[in-house]
Amino acid sequence: MKKEHYSVIIIGGGPIGLACGLEAKKAGLDYLVLEKGSLVNSLYNYPVNMTFFSTSERLEIGGIPFVSNNAKPTRAEALEYYRRVAVAQQLNIHLFEKVEAVNKATETGAFTVTTAKSTYTASYIIIATGFYDIPYLLNVPGEELPKVTHYYKEPHFYAFQKVLVVGANNSAVDAALETWRKGAEVTMVIRGKEIGERVKYWVRPDIVNRIEEGSIKAYFNAEVTAVRDHEVDIQTPGGKITLGNDWVIAMTGYQPDLNFLRKTGIQLSDDEIMKPAYSEETYETNVDNVFLAGVICGGMNTHRLFIENSRVHAEKIIATILERDTD
Repeated sequence: MKKEHYSVIIIGGGPIGLACGLEAKKAGLDYLVLEKGSLVNSLYNYPVNMTFFSTSERLEIGGIPFVSNNAKPTRAEALEYYRRVAVAQQLNIHLFEKVEAVNKATETGAFTVTTAKSTYTASYIIIATGFYDIPYLLNVPGEELPKVTHYYKEPHFYAFQKVLVVGANNSAVDAALETWRKGAEVTMVIRGKEIGERVKYWVRPDIVNRIEEGSIKAYFNAEVTAVRDHEVDIQTPGGKITLGNDWVIAMTGYQPDLNFLRKTGIQLSDDEIMKPAYSEETYETNVDNVFLAGVICGGMNTHRLFIENSRVHAEKIIATILERDTD
């Protein structure tokens, strides 16, 4: 294996990881972005027809304009924007190279970053790994069946099928409406009493109306208890119901890889949020010279930080590194 040294290694090639790369390059730092999947892998895994809640200006990184044909940009536009940013700025990115371990040498203070392909060393580490990697499981019998998915892409596949959508937020609502419009018989199972409050304001009335008119069946205060090849069991306030079913789209949310942070030595809060320990001013963790950027800063609270309000992390982190290197 070859061994290379960089001033900064950025783990995660999503929008915030790219923003960190842009700032590092602007500052003249020797850097490398390592991404385990495709460029902006999380965005790639979004539903094909997804529209962002934010305007394009709020998704910009590095001061590079994001021009959209729509008031709210689409997934396809975002993918193209971030790809063009990477190309135009000639960012140093290694794709499909998953980081397996980060270890700090006590004698030098440098970090060794191990991937399946190479070993690198770095003076500073920035972790910008997001939260779209690990789905919350239903933890019910039959969840392992091929008919169950935790990632929804596009609706045509489900045309004329009996589809169960689990969840009440944006991804679940998009899946329910899109598959219904392609002729699927759609049933939603919602753990709470209503459609989620964070559902996009121009979509929420649509799903509420479809449920009220009976086009889409919804069970509130309910949960899936078992999945079989051609049926699902649902526990409702009125008792157990068994439905004929072809596919289950479990839009139950996702969680960050906090175990990776633990292995790196980063402390997590002992409550259900499991928030990583870091400075709100510099974003440096309890491990000297290891920084966090983006959604990962929120721990399990993945709805607190977004691209638009965590772009600034990149600027603050690189400014801290520059100040430290000139001391």
